[in-house]
Amino acid sequence: MAESFKFELVSPERLLVSEDIESVIIPGADGEMTVMAKHAPVMSTVQPGVVTVKTAAGKADRYVVFGGFVDILPDVCTLLAESATHVDDIDREDLARRIQEAREDVADAKDDEMRANAESYLAQLTTLEGAIIPA
Repeated sequence: MAESFKFELVSPERLLVSEDIESVIIPGADGEMTVMAKHAPVMSTVQPGVVTVKTAAGKADRYVVFGGFVDILPDVCTLLAESATHVDDIDREDLARRIQEAREDVADAKDDEMRANAESYLAQLTTLEGAIIPA
């Protein structure tokens, strides 16, 4: 059995998770990263995506996050999300609204950098939509 460590997932509204877990998969700035006990210290931004939390009992819970920061230490991992909710509680209309707003941001971009950032965010949202909504 893998060693456990403390994990907290916090949104501005509430504390979603605060428990000892076996592992967590986080959509980091450079791609997905799996965090386990004794992980090297890392601080990273979090991209919109799905966070998968595996408890010591083997249960897996999934949460949708819309950006934020993660602070990883050998014995604790804290994810401060801009917005987070359990996958079962995701508001499909809110996700569709965010995708539409991102499409408008791409169309309204005033320069290449703004357009690239908006396109990247739109791609993340559509990937997220595909991951949580069955085809």
